Amino acid sequence: MSDLQIALIVVGVAIVVAVGVFNWVQERRFRNQANAAFQAPVPDALMRGAVAVHERAEPSLDASAFDAGTPSDAEAHVVSVDSESGGTEAARRESAAPAPATPVERRPDAAEPAAPPPPYDELIEYRARIGGDDIPATVFTEAFNQIRALGKTVRWLGLPVGGAAWEDVQPWRDARYQQVVVTVQLADRNGAVQREQLAAFCELLHAVAQTHGLRVTCDDTVDALERAQAIDRFCVDVDVLIGLNVVARGEGTVNLARIAGEAESSGMALAGDGVFQLLDSRGEPLYALCNHDAEPFAATMEGRTSQGVTLEFDVPRVPDGLKVFDGMVAFGRKLASETGGVLVDDNLRPLTDTGIEKIRSQLVHIYERMEARGVPSGSRRSLRLFS
Repeated sequence: MSDLQIALIVVGVAIVVAVGVFNWVQERRFRNQANAAFQAPVPDALMRGAVAVHERAEPSLDASAFDAGTPSDAEAHVVSVDSESGGTEAARRESAAPAPATPVERRPDAAEPAAPPPPYDELIEYRARIGGDDIPATVFTEAFNQIRALGKTVRWLGLPVGGAAWEDVQPWRDARYQQVVVTVQLADRNGAVQREQLAAFCELLHAVAQTHGLRVTCDDTVDALERAQAIDRFCVDVDVLIGLNVVARGEGTVNLARIAGEAESSGMALAGDGVFQLLDSRGEPLYALCNHDAEPFAATMEGRTSQGVTLEFDVPRVPDGLKVFDGMVAFGRKLASETGGVLVDDNLRPLTDTGIEKIRSQLVHIYERMEARGVPSGSRRSLRLFS
């Protein structure tokens, strides 16, 4: 065999081997691609927990499915993370199954209602709060009488055990409270509350608390005293009493019987102190009519006379004051006309239209100040301050 033949044989064998190797490599590559196409992908560690893998669940009529409701997104996310942490298939199915229904209340409006705050007026009151599990009203008997002697209006308010509304505490009643609030009015027509009064107030309540194992907290006295002084200055500025007089001309007199008749026909009522009053729907006086002389009005005024009578208008205590003032002026003019007298101001000068308009302008200014201060004329707060 020649060298050429041997070389050709070697080349042929090499070609056959190369073709075989190429075919094996190609077959292996296509087999790997086919396997990859039909196998689940390997989870990406960076995406773990971001994509939830849900198993298919056949629909059923299990009652728990209606009771438990649809799992929230947060619950589904937690299940997917747990299922990828290496647990068994049985554990994954148990985690994904809906939990049994539980009586969890989700409606915020169905929560237990909170106790209402006590009717405390932070503008004009100083407050002490008393707490305890079961506070008998009778423990405050002695302090109730001692605090009353301090000279300022005091309110006792209690929230009954198991109750939802505050009520006035009366120490002589068989009542029990979970909370008690005691307030002192900071100012009235007698002036502002004093440091000594607040100190005595708190000392009395602390003594009660110590004796009966209660908790007591008094508000800051420095702030309270500053508020008291500010309120008192305001009250002094707007506390105005307007008086209009109907007096006899010259040396004459006015007939009190006729004046009393006019007062009654105008809706005024005779009070126990011998003064006629026009009352509003609350029973509060709008304006009053009194005799100049020391002798008050009585049920029978026949034959009695006087130098004159006075109409009084308590400015801060009257609601809709301008309207009430206009009504009082009209009534005063009527009295003057019926008795032959004259309507005059406090200085006994005849009251003209110009003088009346000047008074109205002053009233407008006062009422604007009261509104701005949060104390509208005739309001509950105003009645308390100007008492």
